[in-house]
Amino acid sequence: MFTIRKANDRGGADHGWLKTRHTFSFSSYQDRNHMRFRSLRVMNEDWVAPGQGFGTHPHENMEIVTYVLEGALEHRDSMGNGEVLRPGEFQRMTAGTGITHSEFNPSPNEPTHLYQIWLFPEKAGLEPSYEQKRFADDELQDQLRLVASREAANGSLLIHTDASIYVGRFAAGKNVVHPLAAGRHAWLQILRGQVQLGTQTLAAGDGVAVSDEHEFRFQAVGDAEVMLFDLA
Repeated sequence: MFTIRKANDRGGADHGWLKTRHTFSFSSYQDRNHMRFRSLRVMNEDWVAPGQGFGTHPHENMEIVTYVLEGALEHRDSMGNGEVLRPGEFQRMTAGTGITHSEFNPSPNEPTHLYQIWLFPEKAGLEPSYEQKRFADDELQDQLRLVASREAANGSLLIHTDASIYVGRFAAGKNVVHPLAAGRHAWLQILRGQVQLGTQTLAAGDGVAVSDEHEFRFQAVGDAEVMLFDLA
C-alpha cells in the first residue's frame, strides 16, 4: 500500500526570515490525519534567510536528524558542541533527558535550505549526545547509502530507534529497488528532482508512506535525490 503526501498539501508558514513546510503536524499546523508515520514524527523542510535562525530552545526524548541541502547551518548546544553544517552534511542529536540548542544561518547573503527530522526514541531518558558526519559523494551516487541506524552500521550515525535512514542521488533513468522485511514500513521523501513510482510522478517535497509491501521500486525521472526511512 502506497499513500502519497504531496508537497503542496503539507502545512507550513512564511515568517519572512523562515519559510517552512511540515509533512506532519508541527507548531501552529495541526492535522489529526497527519500526526506521524510509525516512529517518524517530524519532517520539516526549512529555508532560513541570511543571518537569521532559531534562538536557543529545548528538546527532550527525541532523535533529531538534520540534513543541509544548500547554504550552511551553525549549531550550538548545551553539551558544548559548536559546529557548522555544510551541504551534504548530516547531524544527529539524541535529546534524551534534555538539551538546549540554537541554529543559525551564518551567511550574510546566502539562504540555507535544510531538512530536520524527528523520530521517537525506543525509550525515554537517554543520555544526550551529538554526531555530525559527511559521506563521500560517490557513496551516495546511484545507490541508497545508509546514513543513520540503530546499530550505527556501515559507518552510519547512531539513532536510538528501530529505523534505518538512507540517502541516494540518482541519474536520470536509474531504477531503484528497496526490499522490505516482513512487518517493516517505509517512508520515501523526495529531496530534489523527480522520481516515478508506479504511475505516479513524485517531485521535490513529495513523500510516500509504504506498508504491506515486500519491496518497492522507483525510477529517477531526471537527476534526483531522495531520503528513505525503513521503519518498524
